[in-house]
Amino acid sequence: MKKSYLPLLTAALLTACAPTAKTPAVATDSSASAPTAAPQAAAPASWQQQAQEFLTAYSAEYQKLYTQSSEAEWRSNTHIVPGDTTNAAATARANERMAAFAGSTENINRLRELLEHKQDLTPIQVKQLETALYNAANSPQTAADVVKRRIKAETQQTEKLYGFDYKYQGKSVTTNDLDELLRKEKNPQKRQQIWEASKAIGHTLKPGLLSLRDLRNQTVQALGYPDYFTYQASDYGMNREEMMALVRKINQELRPLYRELHTYARYELAKQYGVKQVPDYLPASWLPNRWGQDWSSMVDVKGLNLDPVLAKKGAEWQVQQAERFYQSLGFQALPPVFWEKSSLYPLPKGADYKKNNHASAWHMNLEQDVRSLMSVEANTEWYETTHHELGHIYYYLTYTNPEVPVLLRQGANRAYHEAMGSLMGLAARQKPFLAGLGLIDPKVKTNDMQALLKEALGSVVFIPFASGVMSEWENSFYADNLPADQLNAKWWALSKQYQGIVPPTPRGENYLDPATKTHINDDPAQYYDYALSYVILFQLHDHIAKQILHQDPHATNYYGSKEVGAFLADIMRPGSSKDWRLVLKEKTGEDLSARAMVEYFQPLMAHLKEQNKGRKYTM
Repeated sequence: MKKSYLPLLTAALLTACAPTAKTPAVATDSSASAPTAAPQAAAPASWQQQAQEFLTAYSAEYQKLYTQSSEAEWRSNTHIVPGDTTNAAATARANERMAAFAGSTENINRLRELLEHKQDLTPIQVKQLETALYNAANSPQTAADVVKRRIKAETQQTEKLYGFDYKYQGKSVTTNDLDELLRKEKNPQKRQQIWEASKAIGHTLKPGLLSLRDLRNQTVQALGYPDYFTYQASDYGMNREEMMALVRKINQELRPLYRELHTYARYELAKQYGVKQVPDYLPASWLPNRWGQDWSSMVDVKGLNLDPVLAKKGAEWQVQQAERFYQSLGFQALPPVFWEKSSLYPLPKGADYKKNNHASAWHMNLEQDVRSLMSVEANTEWYETTHHELGHIYYYLTYTNPEVPVLLRQGANRAYHEAMGSLMGLAARQKPFLAGLGLIDPKVKTNDMQALLKEALGSVVFIPFASGVMSEWENSFYADNLPADQLNAKWWALSKQYQGIVPPTPRGENYLDPATKTHINDDPAQYYDYALSYVILFQLHDHIAKQILHQDPHATNYYGSKEVGAFLADIMRPGSSKDWRLVLKEKTGEDLSARAMVEYFQPLMAHLKEQNKGRKYTM
């Protein structure tokens, strides 16, 4: 679970200083009866000492408030009683206490003062102080009224977002229902109606989103950031221009492969929907996902259906097996608290409360209290998710060590945590791994090219959306103050440029299609995290397959390799105490790049070029 703010200390704790040392009197000639020298004032503590005292007191209070907030959030997510606001109120109080500490004026002033002397401090002290100041910028009490209005606006926006009544063919439907229909419906006219139903919420969110832009920008401007997008990018030690240059570079590297996938999809879907004239650009309503970010359900791979085997083994086996996988790599057994306090399975039928069914991993107290919130069932999706979530859990446990201060117990950057979880999900899906566990027959015949195509229609297709459309639009929205009468036009111009996707009918400014993506509202200006996590995961997998296991990256088996475990632990152990770029370079020998991802899909590239011979390319 990510926390977006850190509690800070009151002024009283900040001004504590070192005990004063007594200065000895100066000896004089004993024959003279000169008076004793007056005691001298103690020398002020060095900046390094002052910083350490501040950080020690600060971290203790921070950890206490973090734990209280986590516990309140956990109850709000695992015990939802309709109409009962007790948990919500308790969570709000805990988070408000945290926010007040996070942005206290005294702390901001003291942090700035200490950082003015960073040349006198140790690198690990500087890193902690900068982390604290970064978090303070999310709720600075120097702009307390703005922060209060922003929190209220965010709450109202979230209520609108999750309380909307979607309608299709006159009936109320959930977003899950719409997603399922988009995966299965073959009639293009019906598909358009389904897609339009999924976008109906957009315009209702426009006033709230415009208000949130101003409030988010004003909040971080109080600490000197020009805009909210720049603030989010700074967590990577990068400015806005550097982040945009990085995501554009990734898009360029993957563009040739995406172009082949785009051409393939246009022709295949036209055939599937019985449309004779293949369109130059993909109508958004043709794709099996509301934003065109994942097309993998276009393809089925025979021979890799694990559901019947997993159904016999049961849900508990999946979680225990995921733990055995990590232990086989040399990681410790999960602490007892994980099994005692996690919420791992669906609630029993007839339970008088609900829980959040979205999978997540929690570091409750930044020590050994780690938990997972899942609703594991015995199927392939949960098999992969379980391996993914335990990736987060083992990341928490590995950087919880005496070398990493409490403030730096987080991923090397925001993308690393996702990369680590997804890497283990990828490893757990590979054929030799599955055969080793007895989940598939080692001799089973599968169409490996179809399997690779399905993978690319998930991970490769995601990049132009995440690092292209989403990142460019939010950069323009927050940093360039995109005018309110150009919001939808900008979105569709970017969709065409990066994804080769167009709306099925014109979408004027009476719509707000970007706002139908939840992250635009409640997890803003950091969607590139997901794109970067894919790139990092393929770099790590490439290194593990070729340099450690000496196996084909498409057919690996990590199981039982202590060397793989040691490689991963070395990445996890420092938390955010080391620069993420340095970690990647040291462990893989290269900077962040889509090279490994491009190479992984190279066989598919050749296959698609063959398939697309004689077809018209439009990107």
